[in-house]
Amino acid sequence: MAEPEAAAKELRRCVNELGFVGALVDAHVDGLHYDDRRFWPVFMAAAELNVPVYLHPTYPARSQRPSYEGQYEAGAARSLGSSGFGWHQETGLGVLKLYAAGLFDEVPTLKIVVGHFGEMLPFMLERVEKLSVRWGNQQRTWRQVWDENIWITTSGVWSIAPMACILRNTRVDHILYSVDYPFEKNENGLRWIRELQDSGLVTPDELEMIAYRNAEQLLRVKAATTDGSGGRDEDPEK
Repeated sequence: MAEPEAAAKELRRCVNELGFVGALVDAHVDGLHYDDRRFWPVFMAAAELNVPVYLHPTYPARSQRPSYEGQYEAGAARSLGSSGFGWHQETGLGVLKLYAAGLFDEVPTLKIVVGHFGEMLPFMLERVEKLSVRWGNQQRTWRQVWDENIWITTSGVWSIAPMACILRNTRVDHILYSVDYPFEKNENGLRWIRELQDSGLVTPDELEMIAYRNAEQLLRVKAATTDGSGGRDEDPEK
């Protein structure tokens, strides 16, 4: 993302020649989010190719690190700046900046994926919807963009309580099961899926949607079966 034009060219090559089904990029480049239009060729290319862009958390830039330091051990500061809190809120903030900057008006078919139960955004969804009317003259509301352009994954957050919030304000067909391997174990993910199944929060059909069918739809792939079949769906209209 530090070289957006080159990144867009590489994305086209990867999708058209190598069969990639999307892109995963750091949520910022040295502390810069992607509201700057110089980064937008990557998002335009993704929309043109009909593939999603996954904004993944990354460590704070050197200039950001002092804001996570304090009267505690260095290990606590590292955690607060990364998986303990900081990189989640930085990723969520980056998505909000994209909305405020008008990216989703410029590229209305863009598909964005964020992990870790939506990087804090579902909990703040209604508040952002209310306050974002002050952010400019966007063609669509934050709620519309959330419903139409953003998918979230579970990726390693094995809790039922946040899922209850998500199911109340997020389209079930935009929720994707994800393990966060190698940082999390597949066994923990399976245990959580079983907890969700037993929780009564979702129907059997919704559980299947979250577990694999939503990913099939978004990525235009077929989940592997016990006989090893599956793979990419070559129909570009699906």
